[in-house]
Amino acid sequence: MSTPTYLGMPALPPRSPYGTGNLRGDRTFPKAAHDELRNDQLRRNLTKATHTIRAKRLAVTGELPDWEALRDAGSAIKTDTMNRLPELLEQLEAKVTEAGGTVHWARDGAEANDIVTRLVQQTGSDEVIKVKSMATQEIGLNEHLADHGIKAHETDLAELIVQLADDKPSHILVPAIHRNRDEIREIFRTGIPGVDPELRAVPEELAAAARTYLREKFLTTPVAVSGANFGIAETGTLSVVESEGNGRMCLTLPDTLITVMGIEKILPRYADLEVFLQLLPRSSTGERMNPYTSLWTGVTPGDGPQNFHLVLLDNGRTAALADSIGRQALNCIRCSACLNVCPVYERTGGHAYGSTYPGPIGAVLTPQLAGMDVTGDDPNSSLPYASTLCGACYDACPVKIDIPSLLVELRHQHTEATGRTAEKLAMKAAAAVMGRPGVYRTAQKASGAGRVLAGRNGRISHLPPPFHGWSATRDTPAPPKQSFRAWLASEKGAEALRAAAEEGTEAMRAAAQEGARRRTEDNSPEEGARRRTENHTPEEDEDQ
Repeated sequence: MSTPTYLGMPALPPRSPYGTGNLRGDRTFPKAAHDELRNDQLRRNLTKATHTIRAKRLAVTGELPDWEALRDAGSAIKTDTMNRLPELLEQLEAKVTEAGGTVHWARDGAEANDIVTRLVQQTGSDEVIKVKSMATQEIGLNEHLADHGIKAHETDLAELIVQLADDKPSHILVPAIHRNRDEIREIFRTGIPGVDPELRAVPEELAAAARTYLREKFLTTPVAVSGANFGIAETGTLSVVESEGNGRMCLTLPDTLITVMGIEKILPRYADLEVFLQLLPRSSTGERMNPYTSLWTGVTPGDGPQNFHLVLLDNGRTAALADSIGRQALNCIRCSACLNVCPVYERTGGHAYGSTYPGPIGAVLTPQLAGMDVTGDDPNSSLPYASTLCGACYDACPVKIDIPSLLVELRHQHTEATGRTAEKLAMKAAAAVMGRPGVYRTAQKASGAGRVLAGRNGRISHLPPPFHGWSATRDTPAPPKQSFRAWLASEKGAEALRAAAEEGTEAMRAAAQEGARRRTEDNSPEEGARRRTENHTPEEDEDQ
């Protein structure tokens, strides 16, 4: 007896499970941003930091005559990678295994957390040191390790500040961008054991305090957890770029190294690094090259970690890949250039987004990974609206991700998924009015009543509900005394049309006269002689 075969539409790939990790806040963006905007210190810190990085980036990208060609190359490589992602991941797995490493596949953050926890427990250690990794922040690895009695020590200075303050990162590249020196001094004085109580808010002293604290961890902790900026399918090589040297310590001193890498971080060829190691530092920190670029391939006997594990993390990335428009968000190389030019991020900071990934790229990547309509009041559904659509993020992106278009597409998807909304009803009502000339004319006449709401300056400052949200941040021009149709039908409109027609006829007559004059001049004997003189060359004399 044959087994029945059931045909149907294939299911879409799963997104990051609801309620896990750090891809969803507990409030919508407008509510969170409302509170963040009250923090004057936050806004001062953000403005100073983003403007500084922005100026440095413009200076170093302006030095390269082929900067736009590099952006095109980076975009093309990432697009090709996404088109061939399955085969490239299999190639990477084979090369890592061949070099002595072990590859693990994690469908979501929960699986990745379990894999890393198990690997750490197998070493017998109850501590790990970490290189800054957004993937592990995304899945909530530190919290999961803590639940199993394992302490994770962040070694990046900014991540350490965030960890000691029991805070969350607010920037992709500079997680503690919302903190100033005085705040960091207090965090260190209360969070680092044995720190000098007279510690001053001087960068050198703050860095020295962190260095003293971390050096012991580097030398005594046998397990390290890292992220990866790039993974090379051709060779099985992994790469981490950073500015402090903490990454180099984590990647070389421990006996066991566990790398958690999002599957979109892969590149096809080793030579592709040439493009991205120029794009990334200039776009992120405004530097010509990274101070520390670490590359490793599997295990080298007697040198560096002797146990290497690579955890390939999906966690909604395959779902994003399945979206023919939204998939370009996976091209992101986490440079944070879009955050540094975004007028919305500059005022609200990263915490308002509720996700590990803030700013413009976070507003498109987070809904792609975790969904935005999982519940009726899903906070992620507000993220695509956290933008002015000014396009500055697209201009700054080193791999030319069209973030404004992605935001518009996600708004469309949200509107379609939520069924009947006030916006949909308003559009249907507008279509019904505009589709009936008589009703449209009546509506035009009725709109004139809005003039009673306008002040002496002809502006409406306060609209009644449900339009009060619009007028809370902008004025509305008062409706004109007369509609265009009514003006056109009046004697004044007819007179204006006659004057315009006469002006157009006169302009055409003048143009015709000028054309006739030029043709006459071109055909004159004098003009012919002038052209022959201009076309005459010494070589012609020699030929003659």
